[in-house]
Amino acid sequence: MVTRIGTSGWSYDHWDGVLYRPGLPARDRLAAYVERFDTVELNASFYRWPRESSFASWRRRLPDGFALSVKAPRGLTHAKKLYAPEVWIDRIARCWHELGDRRAVLLVQLPPGMPRDDARLDYFLGALPDWIRVAVEFRHESWHVEDVFRLLERHGAAYCVISGADLPCILRATAPFVYLRLHGPDQHSLYGGSYSDQDLAWWADRIHEWEASGHEVFAYFNNDGGGNAVRNAQTLRHLVGP
Repeated sequence: MVTRIGTSGWSYDHWDGVLYRPGLPARDRLAAYVERFDTVELNASFYRWPRESSFASWRRRLPDGFALSVKAPRGLTHAKKLYAPEVWIDRIARCWHELGDRRAVLLVQLPPGMPRDDARLDYFLGALPDWIRVAVEFRHESWHVEDVFRLLERHGAAYCVISGADLPCILRATAPFVYLRLHGPDQHSLYGGSYSDQDLAWWADRIHEWEASGHEVFAYFNNDGGGNAVRNAQTLRHLVGP
């Protein structure tokens, strides 16, 4: 099965000299990124959902075989908490259509203050078009139960496996694909630190297990500080192999 490994975002000033040559204009960063990776997770969409024309532009600019995952807007996940999602779903679907064969997974990250609500999640997932692959990242501890896993399985939605400070790391596959977010090894703060080679070897073993069970894997590093995400993603890609 296919495993894709990349980073959460591609345009950071502090990646000069790590992923980009120093002084590379911001407009050229995506072109530099796609020379090294075959997937990326767009995070800016959480703060401001892009226009349809932006998705069409990415479809043209991204090479064949590249896969773009996109984080759902906070207006849907944090303001409305998935309530009455139809307007947002329609907007997302139109943009997803423009992305064409470059689309990967829609990441829906629920807020830490949103406790378990099976009916609301069930309604939202049922309202999504079945051609949009979706992963759900839970931040409230009440969601991590068998009934929720079964709900995700029924809709073919992925439980987002997460690694990070004070976040439960539950190795559960609920869809034909696994969605993994690596927020950093720092036990005191999210998005900090660099994973050790030993840590990455452990994750490579988990990915091999998912592959062996027939799962496609998407893995994204979110510890961007100091270019850690770039280096960790490259190392994990090497450990997982072709």
